[in-house]
Amino acid sequence: MTTLLLMLHGLMAVALLGAVSHQAASLFFRQQAAGGAFVARYSRIDAAGFVWPIFWLYLGVFVLGGLIYPSYRVDVRIPFEELGLRWAVGLFEIKEHAAGIGVGILPLYVVLWRSAGDQSSITNRRMVTAFLAGVVWFDFLAGHLLNNIRGLA
Repeated sequence: MTTLLLMLHGLMAVALLGAVSHQAASLFFRQQAAGGAFVARYSRIDAAGFVWPIFWLYLGVFVLGGLIYPSYRVDVRIPFEELGLRWAVGLFEIKEHAAGIGVGILPLYVVLWRSAGDQSSITNRRMVTAFLAGVVWFDFLAGHLLNNIRGLA
């Protein structure tokens, strides 16, 4: 069962990574990109259409991570500590704290995007979306690295 949850967690994380990256690229590069360049085509989307998928994917990844967490504590963290890989334990601690902060930011994220037509809050939308994208990228890379060292499956 843990393997299935881990696979779903990873697949949803990839979808979340793609969605939040696409939205962030649209926010930051839409005006600068010109013509048929890749960045121009990639950023030419309706960024507001990504809000609810990002919201639900983030919550789904977070909940699945919480379901997998007890297995991690027993099957992975203890061997990391026995092998003296304290940096790996610390990396996971930072990863879980960043994910928790991201969950706390989600309501603000949704509220800021609710008024997507309002140009007065574009800076706030950019900063919150960039922060959320940074959390998602960091957690994805840290989780991937830790799983490659010693995974649950």
